[in-house]
Amino acid sequence: MTPETLFYAIGMPIIGVFLGLVYKGIDRRVSARMTSRIGPPIRQPFWDVGKLLLKETVVPENAVRWIFNAMPILAFASSMTLLLYIPFGILKAPLEGYGDLVVILYLLTLQALAMAIGGFASGSPFSSVGAQREMVLMMSYEMPFAIVITGFALIYKSFSLSTIASTPVWSIVGPLGGLGVLLLLIAFLWVTPAELAKLPFDIAEAETEIAEGMLAEYSGRNLALFYLSDAVRGFAMIAIEVVLFFPFTLSYLFGLNLSGVALYIAEGLWFLFKVLVLYVLAVTLVRTSFARFRIEQASRIFWVYVNIIALLGLLLIWAEVM
Repeated sequence: MTPETLFYAIGMPIIGVFLGLVYKGIDRRVSARMTSRIGPPIRQPFWDVGKLLLKETVVPENAVRWIFNAMPILAFASSMTLLLYIPFGILKAPLEGYGDLVVILYLLTLQALAMAIGGFASGSPFSSVGAQREMVLMMSYEMPFAIVITGFALIYKSFSLSTIASTPVWSIVGPLGGLGVLLLLIAFLWVTPAELAKLPFDIAEAETEIAEGMLAEYSGRNLALFYLSDAVRGFAMIAIEVVLFFPFTLSYLFGLNLSGVALYIAEGLWFLFKVLVLYVLAVTLVRTSFARFRIEQASRIFWVYVNIIALLGLLLIWAEVM
């Protein structure tokens, strides 16, 4: 492991929490401005976390205490681990070569599963309904996500994100494969708000229907851990999308002639800019523009339309590769 990678392994979980909260603040601010509101300051998520950490952690009387308290820790730990599989700019991921995309799929699923189990363990009817919705939704959107991963594995013969980031996919596929990758991108853009539980797919946490659903009984430190996990997952999910579909570096695009620390800083800032742009387009714009779907509508969208788009993209890639 190189010194740069070692620094990334130690520092990225901490930086990831900070960036997750910053992007969450920007998301709320931009969404407010899009609807002609002033909105909260960008630093608001930091205040929210600080306030939650100072509040009492209440465990419901009917809850399965150890499961109820363990699930926020599991969700936060999985989100921290997720960051170690994502290359940052030109820095390789510390856990490169250990399953990468396959493990990423499991870690993202584990976070949603932890919230659902925590909801069931709380003993609240609102939380149970939310957990049931989350399980149904999770079984719907994980399929196209897995198809996208399979498509990239066919192209690169590898599940490594660092390998994928080193050579942009658009430069190694022909017209047929390029169309297939474009279809995978469309499918992935549909999966993104569902994976992050954002409108129009925040059905499991519908505040106006089931009072935050799975999180209805959580408070204090436990709720803060879920809040941090959600923020980190939002940053990580968009970062994965950037690495898969838009890994273009400044050196690749503009022939930037830098070296040493200056190169790492420039490429890191460029990576964060790409994440910000895609976050606004794939999350903020979508959740501000659409109303919440019903659970049967969301399931039908993924099982029928998004799966068809993803499978067609995979078929085109297979036809070119084979």
